[in-house]
Amino acid sequence: MNGLQVSRRAVLGGVLGGAAGLALGGTATAAEPGRGRPPRVLVATNEPWGTYHVKPLLAEVARRGWQLTQLVPDYTQITPGDPVRVATPADAPEADLLVVTGAGDWPADCAARFRRLPLAASALAYQKPVEAPRARELRPRIRLLTASSPAEGRAFAQYLGTRRPVRAVGSPQTDGLPARRPEPGLVLVLTSVTHPDATGDAAPGTELLLAGAEKLAAAGKRILVGLHPREDRRLWDRYEISDVPSVTASARAEAAIGIPGTVFPLVAAVGTPLVGCTDPELTVPDYLLAVCSATVDDAGAAVAAVDAAHLPDAAVLADAVGPVGGSAARLLDAWLRCARQGARRP
Repeated sequence: MNGLQVSRRAVLGGVLGGAAGLALGGTATAAEPGRGRPPRVLVATNEPWGTYHVKPLLAEVARRGWQLTQLVPDYTQITPGDPVRVATPADAPEADLLVVTGAGDWPADCAARFRRLPLAASALAYQKPVEAPRARELRPRIRLLTASSPAEGRAFAQYLGTRRPVRAVGSPQTDGLPARRPEPGLVLVLTSVTHPDATGDAAPGTELLLAGAEKLAAAGKRILVGLHPREDRRLWDRYEISDVPSVTASARAEAAIGIPGTVFPLVAAVGTPLVGCTDPELTVPDYLLAVCSATVDDAGAAVAAVDAAHLPDAAVLADAVGPVGGSAARLLDAWLRCARQGARRP
């Protein structure tokens, strides 16, 4: 989802525009990244404070001893104890590579700020397959394009307005898929974001999903809610809310129903069939709908759709999920090659 314009106008003008005396970063040092010292990577996401996109990489980052820092406009939206290292552009450490996860205002402004760094674009969450307004600013500098799967790669290329190949590396969230042990009558409800905030937009469909959950509960289903990190918890507190990530929670469910999002192919990879709740104002890539056994736009259809839910065929699943196992390592390997190539250039 794209970051809100208000964030850029209210925050970036002071953070970026007043930093003329700061180092621009990205000059190669005598020790090439990955040879003699750990690589140093900055990441800027479309959701400026959305550290949840980076968290699945932390175990592999720590194993390799890398320095990974997410750029944020300020520290106001960072939860104390968040394991993701963050910094503002004003106090960002020296780096070998800048990774953007989209072409929203925050990543585009960070790319302009750190213009000497080699640039990689990696899809860590789905993007709409429509060229982003600021994609043209990034395209000439992008040296590497990655996505979790072939299907996500096609959508990401359209979003960036490019025909260049996108490397499918898999999703780090599939590196440790849980064993599926469905509990009779348990349905996982996958939420999105009901209200936009400074970090990003919302996805329509919550009213339909709430009504569908009520129908399922009335039919005797047990409801387990997998909350989007930015969702309003109070909307769902009448049900059991999962205290583990949705991908992990999906192993317990007979089926899942929700607003199609990045997690959908990952839940299908666990082996849990999905039903999508669609809204006329909701736009998502086709591959997120393709992993659903059905989509509903009427809460009254939820029970029958969940009862009949099944997995997509193997070809659809492989196209949407991408390679499973070792995905974080593949992504970091790709970033390392990109950083090294940047260090060799004058």
